[in-house]
Amino acid sequence: MDIVTLLGIALALAMDAFAVALGTGMNLAALTGRHLFRLGFHFGLFQALMPVIGWLAGLTVQRQVAAWDHWIAFALLAFVGGKMLKEAFTHDDDARAANDPTRGLSLVLLSVATSIDALAVGFSLSLLGVSIWTPALVIGLVAGALTVAGMLLGRRVGDQWGPRVEIVGGLVLIGIGVKILVEHLAG
Repeated sequence: MDIVTLLGIALALAMDAFAVALGTGMNLAALTGRHLFRLGFHFGLFQALMPVIGWLAGLTVQRQVAAWDHWIAFALLAFVGGKMLKEAFTHDDDARAANDPTRGLSLVLLSVATSIDALAVGFSLSLLGVSIWTPALVIGLVAGALTVAGMLLGRRVGDQWGPRVEIVGGLVLIGIGVKILVEHLAG
């Protein structure tokens, strides 16, 4: 696989992570290096691991998972997005700090939800006879870098637009979930 194709795949897979990171950056009360590291590391790690899992899984598992992977991504993103919307309307800074999407269950749910498509890419690469290790590394690095960039951009937008932008973060997550669902259902 040539580098241009690989980078194109990596960028395409990282778009969901970038969009979620943008919403997360807007939503956090304060953006720290720890937030950047946690979300960037986890999104990059999951984006790197999912193609490996898909590559190893083979055809039988892919057929079973393909029937409902879009529902999983939708449910996870809608859950976290709904949680963000609820917090936006409460305007409780203590609740925002306690429900930091870069920690705990929210972090894991977002990491899985934004990387499910990478599972199918890994499976496809196995059918093509492509070794997975270099693509997985590149996909993970690109996703991690775009996640950090998305959070930084989101923070700048959040600082300029004020606390009302929290609603945008939740709507972005729900919108990504709906987009994934529609794309898979429409074929």
